[in-house]
Amino acid sequence: MSDTGTDVPTPQPDPTSQSDPTSQPDTATRTRTDPSQRALSGRNIVATVLGGYLPLLLTVLVVFLPLLWMAFGSFKQPSEIATLEPRLLPQNPTADNYREVLDRIPLLLLFRNSLIVTVVASSIKVVLALLSAYALVFVRFPFKNVIFVIILVALMVPPQVSMLPNYLTISSLGGRNTLWGIILPGLGTAFGTFLLRQHFKTLPVSILEAAEMDGAGHWRRLWQIVLPISAPTVATVALVTIVSEWNDYLWPLVITDRPETMTLPVGLSLLQTMESNSGSYGILMAGAVMVIVPVLIVFAALQRHIVAGLTQGSVTG
Repeated sequence: MSDTGTDVPTPQPDPTSQSDPTSQPDTATRTRTDPSQRALSGRNIVATVLGGYLPLLLTVLVVFLPLLWMAFGSFKQPSEIATLEPRLLPQNPTADNYREVLDRIPLLLLFRNSLIVTVVASSIKVVLALLSAYALVFVRFPFKNVIFVIILVALMVPPQVSMLPNYLTISSLGGRNTLWGIILPGLGTAFGTFLLRQHFKTLPVSILEAAEMDGAGHWRRLWQIVLPISAPTVATVALVTIVSEWNDYLWPLVITDRPETMTLPVGLSLLQTMESNSGSYGILMAGAVMVIVPVLIVFAALQRHIVAGLTQGSVTG
């Protein structure tokens, strides 16, 4: 009530004059919380390049450049290899080094020996690793953990330690200069057993229990259930085993001394003993390329399984 006796209405705030903070968010706040803009920030790009792409690029260069130099060097003439100004690309490419390899060593015989040793040894190793890993996970028997610890210890022991006992044993059995003498000592694979065992522990137990209730024995469960769903890990074990057997040099060198039973890596040493000067470098590179190409073909065929196989089972103990 005013002094004049009349009511003066109090002005009310216009609801349309004030903006709703929830309906119109602040532009600066939206910018700060936008994940896409944070990902494209300069600091994040620099951290990604320095912490991710640069170490990866350096690793690839360290691994790939020697192989690339060897591949190009196999097409170079001796004067281009032994020079004070080396170049990556050959100036006058030639296939003479490959012809020299074919003329100096029985390449087809060495290739056949390596193929037999690799196929037989790798097949037996993968089967033994499958059976051992399945038994360590799904079969109940005493001292199972002790056996697994022994397998882990075998991973830590260098193979050179057992070379002399293996040589004496194989020699006493008449295995010198034979393919089975090369194959027999290395049939056990601690790495394959360990990797498959870790993967088998991640498999759902309910599937195997249902198969057991249906009357499936261990053999049927392994080959019809466990093996199909473990294909990436088995492929990884197979690839590692194949590469190891194909490139094995020290044991075949010790147990064989005749070209008729040598494998490819050992047979290449004949090239260096025939000619010890710098002119043999291109021939040795050509021979090394011939050894590597089959492994690259196998790797290309199985590479899509490698990452999946190595990561499966990595979170279990």
